[in-house]
Amino acid sequence: MPETNDSDWFGEETATFGDRLAGAREGAGLSQKELASRVGVRTLTVIAWENDAKEPRANRLQMLAGILGVSLSWLLTGKGDGPDGPADVNELPEDLNLLLADLRELRTQMATSAERMARLEKRIRTAIKDMA
Repeated sequence: MPETNDSDWFGEETATFGDRLAGAREGAGLSQKELASRVGVRTLTVIAWENDAKEPRANRLQMLAGILGVSLSWLLTGKGDGPDGPADVNELPEDLNLLLADLRELRTQMATSAERMARLEKRIRTAIKDMA
């Protein structure tokens, strides 16, 4: 895989750890559930990592890099061997770059909402169980 730099799609100035993790996972053709299974964590944990709500421990970082075929350095900083983003992202019109940013923000909001729904469901189930 080619060397990346700060100005590319997944570079440190453009993307967070969660963005790079999600991009590498998608590039590897894995769902969040599949990646969670391979790493040995819950799907909600992967979602939290991708939303930058939690950070994986060092041993999980090493596993993630290996599974996704990227360097640990790239996963953490955006520098090093990582997947290719859209080849012509710098040539896209500004309005398309804004749409891509909006799409990433919406994806993050949806994942956060899904996690909140899961927490609420758990609270409801606990309350129902306590009533019995």
